[in-house]
Amino acid sequence: MKILLLSDERIRLEANAGPLTIEADRPDAQYSPFHMLASALATCVLSVLASWADHANLDASSLALEVEWRFAEKPHRVGAIDLKIIWPQLPPERRAAAERAAHLCAIHNTLAHAPTVTTEIAS
Repeated sequence: MKILLLSDERIRLEANAGPLTIEADRPDAQYSPFHMLASALATCVLSVLASWADHANLDASSLALEVEWRFAEKPHRVGAIDLKIIWPQLPPERRAAAERAAHLCAIHNTLAHAPTVTTEIAS
């Protein structure tokens, strides 16, 4: 799998064979916690779609995902996330089913239905 840092607010995940790599087109790019959040979403959706494609006998060899986010304030946070599924071989009549399958990702559902987060300093 390859994660490409496209900008400070955008990544692309490609399902390449071999170990996970993180790449950028500029030497000063840093893999931030926001890139990690987007990578978690993209990896989860990609794994769900790859499994669905295998079951449906569809070619997912060129499947890729791009995730872009925008910030909100008060408090500072990710306010919106756009997930784009790039799948040239996906037959048009299977697009709606693929979108439904993408929504089965647990990370997608966690972000769509915010969990309760507690913070404490351990003694």
